[in-house]
This record gives sequence, structure tokens and C-alpha cells, in this order.
Amino acid sequence: MEQAYLGQGTSVDKGENARLSSYVGAIAIADLVKTTLGPKGLDKMLQKVDPANSHGAALTVTNDGATILRSIHIDNAAAKVLVDIAKVQDEQVGDGTTSVAVLSGELLRQAETLEQEYRLHPQTMAAGWRLARGKAREALEQHANEMAKRGGEGDEAFLRANLLRIAETTLSSKMVTYEKKHFARLAVDAVMRLSAKDGAPRNLNLIQVLKKPGGSLKDSYLEEGFLLDLKSPGIGQPRRVENAKILLANTSMDTDKIKMYGSRVKVDRLDKVAEIERAEKDKMKDKVEKILKHNANVFINRQLIYNYPESIFAEHGIMAIEHADFEGIERLAAVTGGEVASTFDHPELVKLGECDVIEEIFIGEDKILRFGGCKVGEACTIVLRGASTHVLEEAERSLHDALCILLATLEDPRVICGGGCTEVLMAQAIDRAVEETPGKQALAMAAFAKALRALPAIVADNGGYDSAELITQLRAAHAQGKSTYGLDMYNGTIADMTELGVLESYKSKFNVLMSASEAAEMIVRVDDIIKCAPRQREERYPGMGM
Repeated sequence: MEQAYLGQGTSVDKGENARLSSYVGAIAIADLVKTTLGPKGLDKMLQKVDPANSHGAALTVTNDGATILRSIHIDNAAAKVLVDIAKVQDEQVGDGTTSVAVLSGELLRQAETLEQEYRLHPQTMAAGWRLARGKAREALEQHANEMAKRGGEGDEAFLRANLLRIAETTLSSKMVTYEKKHFARLAVDAVMRLSAKDGAPRNLNLIQVLKKPGGSLKDSYLEEGFLLDLKSPGIGQPRRVENAKILLANTSMDTDKIKMYGSRVKVDRLDKVAEIERAEKDKMKDKVEKILKHNANVFINRQLIYNYPESIFAEHGIMAIEHADFEGIERLAAVTGGEVASTFDHPELVKLGECDVIEEIFIGEDKILRFGGCKVGEACTIVLRGASTHVLEEAERSLHDALCILLATLEDPRVICGGGCTEVLMAQAIDRAVEETPGKQALAMAAFAKALRALPAIVADNGGYDSAELITQLRAAHAQGKSTYGLDMYNGTIADMTELGVLESYKSKFNVLMSASEAAEMIVRVDDIIKCAPRQREERYPGMGM
């Protein structure tokens, strides 16, 4: 009957089969990444298999949830929803990508139980979850407000101390955990340089991350200013410029040689070819003279600079740097306060960049151009050192998460306790509301609380501890009023998170709660999965008997 109106090749999963397919796919995704959760979580090795080039297969070692989910091929529709919420969490906050996928998976695991054992309707389940989410949100806000009252709100030293603790907590689950204090200081120092101007958000693009293999992770450092990698001035040009006035450009500087590209030029004498070459040179000389009128002592071009214009710049003592990549020159424009120009007829309209000094330095065996004392003083570069490119890539991902979560904390400075403290706190608030809620919605609310408690249980399991024992101890501590207690994963006990300095951003946890519950609610409301047939390719020449 379905084929009569759906067309050939279309398939439909209905009712229980559709929901079961969604549950299986989403729970599988949650189970895939949950072993990376917490400070004792393990990493995943992702290898892109290329049959044509088995020796050059791309390899990634990471425990970042968004990176893992983004890299794997998924065919299940519900699983793609979890991948999407992890991606959004990564873009909005930076941290909590694994947590949001795991919490959504645990909610769907509870939904499967509710449907099979209690025959709970999806609408009733969704209504109970919405009530539970409201109670959890209230408990989370109340806890954040209580943490703010502990002192120092608005004090820069107090804010910096909180940022350091949040960065260390974020980096505890990363590969750089053994150097987390060092990397936390780098991240906080970089973010604290940023400032919000005229209501505009802080610009994270002013923080450059430069990866250089060699040395160890502890050798990573913060360089004030900007570093331009693998670029050097032209021959005969100054290697160091103080009080630099920088003209940034994206223009062709390679027309001193004839390039015809398929054209044919017929001449009766060889000297006419020389005339064409002279015309090209004169054209380039006119452009360089226009550039010189800008009174800049440094010229940086996104495109190539050929020998002839390079020699003219050298004669006038101007440092010229060629082939600055697009991201590099855009970032240079931001940090030096200049603008990228492509025409040079009106020098008065062109805004030059400024910095105190441009000089060549060495990092390992690589020569780097350093721009010191940039006009936009917020600019800085974090130089990452490490044993291999795989280590550096994971260190960059870890640092990116820390920078993003610190930026989110500066926008909303409220903090909460980590170590599973808030999950147990929210679950307890829901349990109290369950006692006052009549009907089957109470069952869905209790399931929501159970899903929240599953997160600290998974963290404990990943550390090799007895999760049932630790979670029951934690629930008892919270029942006694110890609302800041969480899991001490280094000693396998429960402890006060404020004393251990295990803090998280309120914004991150709030996003995890809302995104995971909304995604799970959307999945449980699905009763049919319709897979449409691919569009058939039409015959190009109909009627031909091929």
C-alpha cells in the first residue's frame, strides 16, 4: 500500500521499529565517546583509510567529542542529531562536547526503558522531561548564585583565580593534563589580554596558535605580538625594522615577466620583444612608485613579489615580505590596526598598520618573523612545542577548548563546581519534585534524574573506581547539605570541589543540559522514519536503443 503513494525505492520504519532504530543509533554514539569522559578518560585513534595511498593515511589521536563525531561516517538519523548538538556545543562554548552527547544518549536509554516497561507515551515522556529540565535549571542557577556569593565577585584577582581553575578543570581530561597548570596560565594570560570594545564581543582571532615540532609540551610559551611563519624579507632588504609603518596589500607584483598563456605574438624583429618587456617593467615600476608614496617602511603582500620590484624596495630600504597567506595577512591587519589594500592611487585613504619592531627570530630550526609591540596590544601568539605533529594537533584542540570556555566565562562569569557535583545536585532537585508530581510524568522525571546521575557514574567507571559506591556516597553527602561535594578522581573518593579547585563554567553546563534534553525530546517524538529513494538519473537521449 505504501508503495502506491511513496514511489519505488522509498522505505518507511513505523512506530516501535522507528523509535528502536533511533534509540539504538543514538545510544551507540553515546557509548562510543563516553570512555573519553572525565580526567581518567581515554583517547580515540581515528585513521582515514585511503586505498590508493595506505602509507599516507591521515591519523588523528584525540579525546575531543566533537572531533571524534565529526570524523566518523554515520548512517543513522538519530545519531546525526547527537553529532550536530556536539558540533553546536563546540562552536558556542568549546567545552562539554562529550558531555552533551553522553547525556542525550543516557536520556534515550531511559526512554527505551520507560517505553518497554511502562508503555509510556512519547508526549507524556516529553512533558515530564520538560518539568524535570525546569527544576534542574533552577537548581543549577541557584548553585551558581551561591558560588558567586562566596566572595570576590567583580574583583579581577578573584576572576583570574576562577579562570585558572576552570582552565585546569577543562585541560584535566585532555592529553596535556600533566602540564595543565602551565597551559592554563598560557590560556588565561592570552584571554585576559582581550577586551570588549563598544559592546562588541572579544575577538578570539587575535590569539594566534603556532605549532612547531620539537622539544616538549612544557616548552610552549606565550609570545606577545604576532609571528609570521616561514617568511623572510627580500634580498638586500633590512632584517630588522623599528617603528614599523606597514602597508598590507593583496596585489599582483609578478608582471615584470611576460606571460601570454596561449596567446601568440608575431614580431618581425627581436628588439620588439624587448620593447614589450620594457613596457611591463615600466608598468611595474609605476606601481612600486605609487606604493612608495604611502611612506611605509614595510610592505607585506599576499601574492608573490618578483625580483624587479623586490630590488626597487631594497634600493629604498623597505622591507618587503611576499606570499603572506590569506589568514596571516587578515590577522596582521587585525593586530597592527591596518587595512589590506589592492590599489594605490590614493595614499590618504589607506590605513597603515603599526608595530614597534619587526625582526627575525628562530624557533627550533625555523626562521620566524616577529611583530613586537603591535598597535592592537591584545594580540599574542601561543607557540606550541611537542614531540610530533599528532601531539601538537591534539594540544591545539585542547588549548582551543580552554580558550573558548574562558571566553564564555568572561561573558558570563558565574561558575559551578565540577566533578559531578552539579549533576547530583540537579538530580536531587528533580527527585524532590517527583514526590509532588502525580501521574506518569513523574516516571519521566525520575528517569531524567537517573540520566543526570549517569554522567558522574561514567566518569568514575573511566577511572576504574566503583561507581555505585561513589555515587551513593555523593548522594548522601548532598542530602546532608554538602552541596559542593563531587568526585575526587585522583584519590577515588568524594571531596569538596571548592577546596580542590575543580570549577566549571555555568554557561557550558547550562548549554549541555538544555541541548541534550531538547535533542533527546525531539528524537523520542519521532514515530516514522521515511528514507527517500535517490533521484534516478534520466536518460540523456531517450528513445535510443542503447
